[in-house]
Amino acid sequence: MIRRPPRSTPKPSSAASDVYKRQEQTQQLLYRTQVLEGYFSELTQKESSIISIIREATSAIECLKSINDKDDNETLMPIGLGTFVKTKITPNKKLILNIGAGVAVEKDKNSAINFLESRLKEMQIALQETAGQKQQVTESLQQAKLEMEKLMTAHNQK
Repeated sequence: MIRRPPRSTPKPSSAASDVYKRQEQTQQLLYRTQVLEGYFSELTQKESSIISIIREATSAIECLKSINDKDDNETLMPIGLGTFVKTKITPNKKLILNIGAGVAVEKDKNSAINFLESRLKEMQIALQETAGQKQQVTESLQQAKLEMEKLMTAHNQK
């Protein structure tokens, strides 16, 4: 058996290799930046939703606390597109409360307020966590920007 020496492949020039590495680094950095920007956008939408839920929960709690259990209370009931109907809330011992997943339960006023306050606390914690995540993403985006500037500076110097 005749042994042949291993085939050698021509090595690209060092300059061409450097250009290729910089292009690859730049593409990876751009992709990472796009992913982070998309995630930041999702977090911003999530934050807006949580803020809306917090406002709604706060409003519901204040409304329930203001309802007098002894007298009829006059209020406005929304029927859609900014249209309201005057109505009276008669004293009730129980309220219907949507607890999620299409399930509604009957609760007394104080239990409903306690439930809404616990949900409000959960939403406030979620808002803090989302703000922390946004801060981390912002820092990562700033770091990526600095890396991109370094690549551009290195490229311009050559």
